Amino acid sequence: MHRITTPSRTSPHAVVYRQDRIDRRRKFLRDVLLRGIGFGMLVDVTTIDSDRVPDEGPLLVIMNHIAAIDPFVVVGAIQNRYLVPMSKVENTRHPIIGLMTRAWGAYPVRRGEIDRRAIASTLELLRQGRAVLLAPEGTRHPVLQEAKHGMAYLATKGGAAILPVGLEGTDRFPHTLLRLRRTPVTVRFGRPFRFRLSGTQRVARQDLHAMTQEAMYQLASLLPEHRRGAYSDLSRMTTEYLEFLD
Repeated sequence: MHRITTPSRTSPHAVVYRQDRIDRRRKFLRDVLLRGIGFGMLVDVTTIDSDRVPDEGPLLVIMNHIAAIDPFVVVGAIQNRYLVPMSKVENTRHPIIGLMTRAWGAYPVRRGEIDRRAIASTLELLRQGRAVLLAPEGTRHPVLQEAKHGMAYLATKGGAAILPVGLEGTDRFPHTLLRLRRTPVTVRFGRPFRFRLSGTQRVARQDLHAMTQEAMYQLASLLPEHRRGAYSDLSRMTTEYLEFLD
């Protein structure tokens, strides 16, 4: 008699292990639906320095999050590899967004708590050499907020490079459609980097905080001044923990 077991709280989501199969439909989803229809009819996307996206290796793509369409814009803007977005669990219940996130192969995260299963999923994706998309602030804000340490923890634990991506204009969608115009959107890519580690297996909390601050200032530098929020003073930007890859 076979024993039936349920996944433990720290087991990665099943979708994490189906990424190779999902890749087969992502080209159609990205090139036809996102870029062909979305970029062709709904949003007018300008990308800046998209050649900075590393072609391979574990990667965390971090973005400012100002509108619901942000993940779709970033996923469509990157053409040299497929991103796997971390998406809030509420999206799975949305009739349209839920369908799209499932089709693309995103995985859920529970906001407002330490979601160990989402952490395990992210680390497994990085182990596979995947590129993961997340918003360090955890939710949408019109300006940057103080970020939590999760992004730095995942990058150091998963041996991942980090690529900051600044978005502007997505918050005007879909209002511009009422004037029968595509929404102008700018996607600006920053310099990819890694965190410098001292060689110890465990990174101290104060170091995670410093790493997070330095990464967020890199993100803030890609945004117009009115979007920088908690990271407005770029004179405080340091790079003590950063090792740039370009």
